[in-house]
Amino acid sequence: MSAVAASAAAVDGSAPVRRQRVRVPMRLVSSPHYQDVALSVYVKVKALGMRPEGCQAKSTTIASYLGMSPASVERGMTQLRRPGPDGVVELVSDRRTLPGGTGTSAVRTVRVMTRTEAFVWLPVAAAEDLTPRQLRAFALLSYAQARGIALTEAELAAGLRHHSGQKAGQPLSVTAASAVVDEVESARWVTVQRRAGAQGRHRYIAHDIAPEARPEGGCAAVAGVAEATVTSGAWESVSSLVGEGSGSPVGEGSLANRESPMTDSPDDEGAFFSPAAGEVPVVEGARAVGNPAAATARTEAGGGLALRAGGNSQPSPSKRETAKRSSRGGRSARSSYDGPQLTMSPQIYAVLEPVHLLLERVDSDFVVRQIAREVGRQLREGTDAERLHHRLTARFAKVMLSEIRDPGRWLLGVALPRWGCGFRDCEAGVLWSTSKDCEVCAEIVQDRTAARRRAQRIEQSLCPEHGARPGPGGRYTGGMLDDATRTPAPVPAQRGPQGPPRGSCGGCGARILVVGRALEDSLCKPCREEAVALAAPSSAVPDCLARAVTCRGGDGVPCGRRSLPTRSVCARHLAQELALTSAEAS
Repeated sequence: MSAVAASAAAVDGSAPVRRQRVRVPMRLVSSPHYQDVALSVYVKVKALGMRPEGCQAKSTTIASYLGMSPASVERGMTQLRRPGPDGVVELVSDRRTLPGGTGTSAVRTVRVMTRTEAFVWLPVAAAEDLTPRQLRAFALLSYAQARGIALTEAELAAGLRHHSGQKAGQPLSVTAASAVVDEVESARWVTVQRRAGAQGRHRYIAHDIAPEARPEGGCAAVAGVAEATVTSGAWESVSSLVGEGSGSPVGEGSLANRESPMTDSPDDEGAFFSPAAGEVPVVEGARAVGNPAAATARTEAGGGLALRAGGNSQPSPSKRETAKRSSRGGRSARSSYDGPQLTMSPQIYAVLEPVHLLLERVDSDFVVRQIAREVGRQLREGTDAERLHHRLTARFAKVMLSEIRDPGRWLLGVALPRWGCGFRDCEAGVLWSTSKDCEVCAEIVQDRTAARRRAQRIEQSLCPEHGARPGPGGRYTGGMLDDATRTPAPVPAQRGPQGPPRGSCGGCGARILVVGRALEDSLCKPCREEAVALAAPSSAVPDCLARAVTCRGGDGVPCGRRSLPTRSVCARHLAQELALTSAEAS
């Protein structure tokens, strides 16, 4: 539904109120990789995908909903279908074809968001009423409102970028961003309370319901009260101009964001000496801690210079403070830092990237300075920036954010110190260069385990070495038995018989010692004698062998050999019978 149709329906009172909202990942809003049109297309496609049949609308239909050209919608869908810088694909299009070959519109689905990624709720009506750039500004204001962030015009301008021309990829100027906010306010999606915030900042109220669903004059009333608190004058445009400070352009100049001590009491001598004798250049590349976007805006507006009244930033001690120091033994009653602004090098800021969320919650400049010094010290001593970055990532992933009560103490005492042995390459028991377990740490763990076990045994009145209980005489007698029970002795390996080599008889298969004549014929003595008898002529056969009968064999079939003098079988069958007898007995 377009803005004109929605307004007409609101006057009629017959159309339903547009209250649908979708959850949009902040990577689409904050990443410069995605154009403004991609955000509008994502909101509408996700809203249509909540229907039972899913998002089956054509590009021309989606373009009519958003008030854009079909080419712009196709360009936004193309960006959403391609992997982003982190490899994430936001939109998947499933093309369909009917059995007759006629194609139908694709079914478009968005990816399922994870539970840990940042997101912002955006009304679907806002995507229809606002232009893509205005919708991105509205998303930034809604996210800042949900997180309780006092957003400035400079920070808002840093989130809006040019996507074409010579300035493609560069952020918008503060004046252009203010003009965008004025347009969103004119569409009644945002209420701007001028100078109602801290240090004279604007306070932005983003609405989650379409303007026609809110009571008439609601936004105007809120804005009128806020403007009345500032001034009763009227002007055509209230956005700030580049180089003219943050005040109104009607000759008012920049509003002060810090009260001078001289305005409180003329007798106060704690004011800064301000001869206004020139400007002190700010170190290029340094980044302010706590509010990086504000520091960037100051650098851009001032041309890289910061006015520091002759470079003198130390206040003169007042009589009141001198009296307090003398009464408390030289100690100041209030330790306030009035030195130069706290800065952090880009390298240290990049190393602390995994814990930026905790670094923003540290409310003490002294603690932040200690954290930066600790990181700098480790980098100077040879620790790789990648190693320190990995250490912070791994340790921050092991704890819940709600468990960290003091972010500063956790960063200094848990996240930054190196865990491990004296070997510098050891990182919590793992060698950083080889990714192998540290042997020194393994030995230390074993020694500590043994010492702990020994202390427990002594406490339980047991033997420190074996864990046995003392006997009647107070001596530990069961130690060796307990050790034998817990760790039985290893079974010795079987060794072969000593002496001459052994083999099998070639005739009967019996085991024999391979010595003497057995080395030549591999026969036992009976088989050898039998072989000699068979080879000799009948006249040379002894009478005992001549009277011997033929062997009856193993199965009753004669084998042709002569039987033994005291047996009815030959030596070979006798060996086989003995082997069978021993096998049956076992």
